[in-house]
Amino acid sequence: MITLFGRERETARLEGLVDGVHERGDALVVRGVPGIGKSALLAVAVARAEARGVTVAGASGVQSETHLPFAGLHQVLRPMLGAADQLPARQREALLGAFGMAEVSDPEPFLVALAVLNLLGDAAARRPLLIVVDDVQWLDRPTTEVLAFVARRVRSDPIVLLMGLRDGYPTGLDGSDVPELELTGLDPAAAEALLDAQAAELSVGIRWRVLSEAAGNPLALVELPLALEAGTVTAEAGILPLTARLEQAFAVRLADLPPPARALLLVAAANDGHDLADTLAGGAMVTGAEVSADALAPAVDAGLVELQEQALRFRHPLVRSAIYQRAGRTDRLAAHAALARVHGRDPDRRAWHRAAAIAHRDESVAAELEEVAARARQRGAIPVAVTALRRAAEVSEEPAAGAHRVLAAAELAFELGRGDQAAELLALAEPSVAGELPRARVVLLSEELGEGRNDGPAGIRRLITTAEAVAAAGDRELALNLVRTAAIRSWWSDPGWEQRSRVIALAERLAAGDDDPELLITLATAGAVERGADVIERLTKARDARLDGAMTRLLGVAASTVGAFDLVGDFLDPSIADLRAQGRLGLLTRALSTQVWRQIFCGDWAGALLVAEEAARLAGETGQRRRQASALAMRALLAGLRGDEARGLELAAEGERVLGTVAISSVAALFQHARGVIALCAGRHDDAFGHLWRLYEPGDAAHHATWRQWVISELAEAAVGAGRQETARRAVAELERVAALTPSPLLHLGLRHARAVLSDDEALYDVALRADLAAWPTARARLLLAHGMWLRRRRRIQEARVPLRAARDTFDVLGLLAWGEKARQELRAAGEASDLRVPPAAELLTSQELHIARLAAAGLSNRQIGQQLYLSHRTVSTHLYRAFPKLGITSRAQLRDALEGA
Repeated sequence: MITLFGRERETARLEGLVDGVHERGDALVVRGVPGIGKSALLAVAVARAEARGVTVAGASGVQSETHLPFAGLHQVLRPMLGAADQLPARQREALLGAFGMAEVSDPEPFLVALAVLNLLGDAAARRPLLIVVDDVQWLDRPTTEVLAFVARRVRSDPIVLLMGLRDGYPTGLDGSDVPELELTGLDPAAAEALLDAQAAELSVGIRWRVLSEAAGNPLALVELPLALEAGTVTAEAGILPLTARLEQAFAVRLADLPPPARALLLVAAANDGHDLADTLAGGAMVTGAEVSADALAPAVDAGLVELQEQALRFRHPLVRSAIYQRAGRTDRLAAHAALARVHGRDPDRRAWHRAAAIAHRDESVAAELEEVAARARQRGAIPVAVTALRRAAEVSEEPAAGAHRVLAAAELAFELGRGDQAAELLALAEPSVAGELPRARVVLLSEELGEGRNDGPAGIRRLITTAEAVAAAGDRELALNLVRTAAIRSWWSDPGWEQRSRVIALAERLAAGDDDPELLITLATAGAVERGADVIERLTKARDARLDGAMTRLLGVAASTVGAFDLVGDFLDPSIADLRAQGRLGLLTRALSTQVWRQIFCGDWAGALLVAEEAARLAGETGQRRRQASALAMRALLAGLRGDEARGLELAAEGERVLGTVAISSVAALFQHARGVIALCAGRHDDAFGHLWRLYEPGDAAHHATWRQWVISELAEAAVGAGRQETARRAVAELERVAALTPSPLLHLGLRHARAVLSDDEALYDVALRADLAAWPTARARLLLAHGMWLRRRRRIQEARVPLRAARDTFDVLGLLAWGEKARQELRAAGEASDLRVPPAAELLTSQELHIARLAAAGLSNRQIGQQLYLSHRTVSTHLYRAFPKLGITSRAQLRDALEGA
């Protein structure tokens, strides 16, 4: 076994990953400070892979390349790009567009990531694959995000992904669930052994000092003895951080090099790549004379660089930074100016080097950087576009032009889900923003960034006033965005009908027609009660219309907002399919969140479990904390309904941690709804009433004018158990007035249930059960349970058994274990025993297995399923392989029958 000094355990772990790649994939981040040995450890894994016949691919981040879109990803995939033709068309176009090899308009980053996953999976199917990516902290952000996506999905492929990362640098891997190996200093015995192997003749004093200052850092144990013996690291250097002392140790070697070598090293350090020809061309421009690779011989002899065919590589990243930092400012500017000319045919590289070569403002450079941002955005590399726009602003000659560029960067950062960065950029832009429309963009972004800030009617009034001015100025799209934001704020916190009616009036003026989905979503969110009848009528007419996915998503959200969950699926199902195909995971997450509530209220509990888990996972990956928190609240409620109180409370607490200090009443209402249902299913009626009543209490953080309509049945049941019927009747009376204004199906359903539960009049149960409940099986089963309980308490035992049996059987089919057990308890009290529920085989599957099995039963191929769920087709195959024995089947043809009812 190949080992490093003091790294036997870490070496064994990496070699174990490589040896196990034939059975399963894995991903690992190797993290440490500079010089700690992570690159050497990764090299051990490479050697092991090559000895085992494993294909090796990889890349290494370079600090000067962080602004080049997908540069690191191109390094990794270069040997495999020939197989891109085998990818599905959308994925192939997105990937080639990201590399600038095809003309594509705004490729979705997650479609690029899925293409990479499939390309790697196909390569690994031929021969196991080790991917080693070092210095991840210096990769371009789009590459890092793709690697994070892939790392979460390689478990079922013969792929091991190892990523080396320097401590102290934020990357797209932060907060991911990719396991890490943290490298610390060598223990004293290993440090002494390494030092003695490198410098056995040190005096006792210097040996002690090296061991003390190196603190187990392998690079320091090798380099500090040379610097101390030569006197190039002074005693004062001991107070510097170790990284700075090592840089100094490398930099002092420059003094002994001839001027041509020093010039070439500076050009190489400033360059964004390893190409030797670029370094020689730039060096010739800096020195004013032709230079050859021979001029680098002294630097090679000094151990600063290595020449490999046509590439120049620094021995360690600290060598590069030491050379660059030690150079004078004038020399650095000259190096970048030379490189701008060297890269004259590459507009992106040229622009970045021009920007680094000036010490003054230059509008022509700013314009070039703005073009860089436009190209980056077109390739799906929005983080690069943000950086380019910010740098363009810094070199802009006119303050207004600079503010415009910073504002554009802030809007893109917000689009990425990076609220902190967007807020910082907005603060830079705001003082210099001039003009009505730019000021309106500031107002809009400020409101979007402050989604947890409750400005109440004042904030909504500001949005409406701004929207009216923008509409008068002729920018309909911006005005619509402002109106939509005002409507959403009205949904979160009711500012009163006067303000909401202004939102609606402006939306109607701007709408393309009465059936404009943008208008319907505004009517639904700003006037869910007052305009609910209009929305439901228009949605019913639109069910058979041919609309694109974007429009149907809006209509689905509108239906959910007015409580017409029986209509939601007609719109959301085709929209979700389109969003999956387009790789628009941000919007897909929102659509899935709405779909979960449709499934919950309409009785598809197995589907709700799957979709809620997917929504939570995708929300985390796309940085949508509010959506992630909402999805966790849904999962908490579902766990409670299945009788798992502990898991439900755990998920609720996790969701509240994810949300943090953001105060949005609609999300707070979800958590109280979930906690209320968990307590109700556990028989803790006082607790359940306390949680649910918060939705009705004005001034409470969880008070929500619309969501309270949807939990009235649960509140009534909790009130009966807690002896709080009079309080619940007041809530019912208040909602009766609301119900007179809107035909919201869910509201009227809940009120019929609540009236019956809170009354001694059996006729109210008859009224509730005679309603059309075909689309609401859970509501019907709960009514049957409540009616059976009412009959049993009045000693009408024989009559009670009929609805209780029907409720039990429905709950069993739906998988609602807590309510099913309640029905069994009531039947036992009525003198009738029930068989234990026999769970269907489908409940033995994990959520991922069940999701895949459902799609396979619908006739989708493994590749099609992979495209839907953002998994490799090999992962899909692995999940099906595990699912078949659990279901007791041997072929796909048997899936439909095995999953019946799941």
